[in-house]
Amino acid sequence: MELNHTHDATTRSWLSSANEPGTDFPIQNLPFGVFRRKGSDEAYRGGVAIGDQIVDLAAVAAASVLEGLPQLAAQACAGSALNDFLAMGPVAWRALRHALFAALRHDAAAQTVSTLHGCMLPQAEAEHGVPTRIANYTDFYTSIHHARNVGRVMRPDDPLTPNFQWLPIAYHGRASSVVVSGTPFHRPMGQALPPGASAPVYGPCTRLDFELEMGFYVGPGNAMGEPIPLEQAEDHIFGMCLLNDWSARDHQFWEMAPLGPFLGKNFCTSVSPWIVTMEALAPYRVPFAHPADEPQPLAYLDAPANREHGGVDVQLEVLLETTQHRTKGAAPDRLSATSFRHQYWTIAQMVTQHTVGGCNLMTGDLLGTGTISGPTAPEAGAIVELSLGGTRDIELPGTGERRRFLEDGDNVILRGWCEKPGAARIGFGRCQGEVLPVK
Repeated sequence: MELNHTHDATTRSWLSSANEPGTDFPIQNLPFGVFRRKGSDEAYRGGVAIGDQIVDLAAVAAASVLEGLPQLAAQACAGSALNDFLAMGPVAWRALRHALFAALRHDAAAQTVSTLHGCMLPQAEAEHGVPTRIANYTDFYTSIHHARNVGRVMRPDDPLTPNFQWLPIAYHGRASSVVVSGTPFHRPMGQALPPGASAPVYGPCTRLDFELEMGFYVGPGNAMGEPIPLEQAEDHIFGMCLLNDWSARDHQFWEMAPLGPFLGKNFCTSVSPWIVTMEALAPYRVPFAHPADEPQPLAYLDAPANREHGGVDVQLEVLLETTQHRTKGAAPDRLSATSFRHQYWTIAQMVTQHTVGGCNLMTGDLLGTGTISGPTAPEAGAIVELSLGGTRDIELPGTGERRRFLEDGDNVILRGWCEKPGAARIGFGRCQGEVLPVK
């Protein structure tokens, strides 16, 4: 995670939109995804975001703009998912990103600029797919602030489970219902136990919630029975995205006795289109440590590098756009804002814990970080926290509406970005989804 020339905040691109203040996609970012021309029946193919454009990596490979390993890596991105590229590992990831950085910088050769410009599509004219073929999706539970907030709703006298401070907790989710940002979904049906009732009822979810999370994609996998040591974990992580783990709280709380989430979680999970590489995030790595008076990680979950820069400082916010917002032309209301640096466990620790028993991760697998909540009330990453379990209203100043849980027509928007003095601001774009009425 050492800094290099691709992190130089003074570097500019020949593409003017990449140099605009506040852009999510300056030349220092170059995130990967898959796309096609909007409304077409074209095949999806790999692309890289730069300014307001997408570099079509299939076109780049066909034009032979690059040579050697970068050319091979671009060819691996030409398919409908990025799995072949992710399987190539960190050396190939770095080679392609650096070659694109050189081809996009302000002093690139005129022929390169001309050829690459012909390999671009405006982002406004594109539609996206899920970036990888996800064989497995695992969702962690790694925010101690979220755990305490939700725990007080379910177990007021004992909110934090005894294992939380000893290991990154997780459950295996449903890969088939992972969708790309902008995909609407229907309110789910299921069982719930109403307050004071002795028998459950079947019906639409009445306590629909979002969860502000980040996701990360597995590059090279590991063989079954061969755990990934903490010191090597980040060699298996390609990059990060935004993730919304939609949750049917009434169904979830009823079914989670004694096992983990099932119907309360498996109906939809939204991811942002772009994967920001771990190399691009290098300037925003921060130290990781548990408070001195709390349990310290066991030896297999501890390493000097993880303590020195295991955290990632990503600024995050949740916006809510209701039907009334759209009718009135009002801007969405911000519900909360926090930083990923508050997580109790690092992404490297999550990978190591996932494999310590011998589980074999596969290229393209998606791992969610769990809800990201900060230490103060406005930093809560789920509406069940903000509304104190549905006992208080959340006011929406833009329309005068109130919410305790999500209603039909609500569009939840997650945003994420990194910025600090001396480094280029980079962003993740958006992850959003609209709640449709129950079928």
